[in-house]
Parts: sequence; C-alpha cells; structure tokens
Amino acid sequence: MRHHYLDVDRRIIHNFPTMTEDDDDYADITRRTLHHYDDNARQFFAGTIDHDVSQNIDALLSAIEAPAPATILDFGCGPGRDLKTFTALGHHAIGLDGSEKFVEMARAYSGCEVWHQNFIDLHLPDATFDGIFANASLFHVPRDLLPKVLKALCAALKGGGVLFSSNPRGHNEEGWNGPRYGCFHDYATWERYVVAAGFVPLRHYYRPEGLPREQQPWLASVWRKAS
Repeated sequence: MRHHYLDVDRRIIHNFPTMTEDDDDYADITRRTLHHYDDNARQFFAGTIDHDVSQNIDALLSAIEAPAPATILDFGCGPGRDLKTFTALGHHAIGLDGSEKFVEMARAYSGCEVWHQNFIDLHLPDATFDGIFANASLFHVPRDLLPKVLKALCAALKGGGVLFSSNPRGHNEEGWNGPRYGCFHDYATWERYVVAAGFVPLRHYYRPEGLPREQQPWLASVWRKAS
C-alpha cells in the first residue's frame, strides 16, 4: 500500500478500534484499504508519478554504509515509481505491496521483482537488504501490529542496514479516513515504536521542505539496525 494523496490537514479520523492481535478485524482493515487501492490504481498512478521524493531517496541512500550497489526493499512500492528510480541509480531494488493491481503495475513499469505480500502477514528473508524504503506505507499498519511489522523489517536488514520511513504526522490518531485506515503518529511516539523494534535513530525531518511546520504534513525519519 502506498498513500500520497491524503489531505492530512483535513482528515476525519473515527472508529478507534480496540483489538487483540488475532482479531479478524485486522484482516478486514487490510482488505478494505487494499480494495480502495486496487479500485483506484490507475488514478493513483497518474496522480503520483511526478511526485518528487528525491529528498527521501537521498536520505536513505546517504545513510547506507555498505558499498554500492545496494540491495533495497521498496516497502509499499505502489505502481513502481521509486523502484524505477533506485534501478536507474544503479541499485538492486525489490518491491513489495499488498495491492494486487499495484504489484502488476510495478512489475511492468519498473522491470523489477515485486512481491505481493500483506503488510500484516510478511514473509521476508533474513539479513538480505542494505536499505528498506517505506515511503508513505507504514502508517497503514494498525498500531497493535506495528511492533511485529517493524521487527520483521529489522530482521530483513543486514547488520547496519537502514530503514527510511515517511508517514503523515499527527497526534497519535488511529482510525478510518474514508475507505482507508491509518495511524498518524507524532515523532516521539514513532521513535518509541522503531527503537523498540531494534533500530537507532539517525535523523528526522518534515516535508515538504522549506515550508512552515504547519504546512509540513509528512514526518520522515531514518534509522539504522542496531548492532
């Protein structure tokens, strides 16, 4: 799942669920959100193909200490825009998305290997990636499942590997915004989750760059797998 066109300044969050880890509601949350992306895949591609996320790509690549080319997992790759960029820069990029339509589009558009996996049911190889690029994707994970997902990403990284994430920021709201489910963390809360999963913080910033903070709805952060 990849999300770029949410108007986070005018979102309406409601239906705050209380669930246990094995609750079927998690599967329903994922199914409904993915259904939206599958139904709007072409519109999404047209609306996001020209988005400039070079600041985020540079933030990931500049933090990777392994020699190039890097092996990168684009987690929530959407239709494949950033996979194509990583490949053009000489890196080995693999995509992952829960939307079947996005997986098909990403394979065709980027020429990369793309895995069809649900975020809440990941099957990732251990110690494989130098970097994981989670650009506008992890906020779809319900907060109760976030520790499990982040630990899976940590295990998939090589020693010293780097996780980049960018999420719409908020005040720790969780719930439905129309047909999509999301969690909108502030930095302090996000840091607690990521550090608990085995990462150390490197830096964070807000986007779009150059604007007043109230006009920067995106929280970007860079993390290294703890040794």
